[in-house]
Amino acid sequence: MNTPNIAKEDILSAFNYRHATKEFDATKTISDEDMEFILKTAHLSPSSFGFEPWHFVVVQDKKLRELLKPVAWGAPLKLDTASHFVLGLAMKAPMVKHDAAYIDHMMKAVKQMPAEVIAMYSKFYREFQERDFNLDSDKKLFDWSSKQTYIALSNMMTSAALTGIDSCPIEGFHQEKAEALLKDKFDIDTDKYGLAFMAAFGYRKADPEFPKSRRNFEDIVSWR
Repeated sequence: MNTPNIAKEDILSAFNYRHATKEFDATKTISDEDMEFILKTAHLSPSSFGFEPWHFVVVQDKKLRELLKPVAWGAPLKLDTASHFVLGLAMKAPMVKHDAAYIDHMMKAVKQMPAEVIAMYSKFYREFQERDFNLDSDKKLFDWSSKQTYIALSNMMTSAALTGIDSCPIEGFHQEKAEALLKDKFDIDTDKYGLAFMAAFGYRKADPEFPKSRRNFEDIVSWR
């Protein structure tokens, strides 16, 4: 496999270009090829222990988008104008607890680990949950899964920016009401999955009104 050779200046340029797009140009549509590329970067994203505790729902049905508006106060304008709208789902406790059937499936069927490696991996994973991170409640396990899902979100937004596509991450939603809607209208098993984020992708209608602002680099980085 060849080592990627992307100029650092091009990567930083994409980060400077990216902004949380509030309104998209509704006349422009991301190609199927480009959207698949963005989703593939989510697919290839790293996760703790490599267990991929996520699922992504691409909502293109206009009726379903309308249903999301009352439970997502941060999304209506994006739902109307974005080319593609993604729901990031994170696995709940029944899926990611150390003794869950899904974890066993990942080790045996997906990673195809030998029995002795599974035994070792299972021990490490259980100790990680029970001792190192103290993931002793359903809420803590879901929060941990959501952190993994955000890695995929970040990669999707970065890959979009690198190809001139805009995006906006969205947490402006009522989680309980949104998940009730997902169960009722989107056929999502909310015993297994919870809503971690929403994200809109498309092409900006206008450039940002204000320049990008950040704290000084020296204020956020320490060396020891």
